[in-house]
Amino acid sequence: MELIELKDFLDFKAEQYENHAFLEYDPIQIPHKFSQKEDIEIIGFLVATIAWGNRKSIISNGNKICEVMGNSPYDFIMNYKKNSQVNFVHRTFNSSDLEFFFHALHTIYKTGDLESAFCGNFHDKGVKNYISNF
Repeated sequence: MELIELKDFLDFKAEQYENHAFLEYDPIQIPHKFSQKEDIEIIGFLVATIAWGNRKSIISNGNKICEVMGNSPYDFIMNYKKNSQVNFVHRTFNSSDLEFFFHALHTIYKTGDLESAFCGNFHDKGVKNYISNF
């Protein structure tokens, strides 16, 4: 594919997906409800984690995660206490899985943020190691 063809293709895809009509039926709508970077990172990461299966189910359960976190993902994570009795199920992903992610995110945000956790000095160790160690 020539460079100009690639640009045209990517412009077409951006137009297709970067609009309110698409957001209405896609789980990406959930991070769009937030304006603070940390809220967007946290809820985007968690919703992406459960993003398999039916879109309606993903959106519904993504909204349930928001409710569990009091619609303040960053504040919830920063004040998270292990064993907080979360009741959640999405397909094979359950409360203990969600609690594990809450704990991991709490640990990450105590010293930085999700972006830093993934984008640190990965050139030295390699992306594979960063993902494996996450």
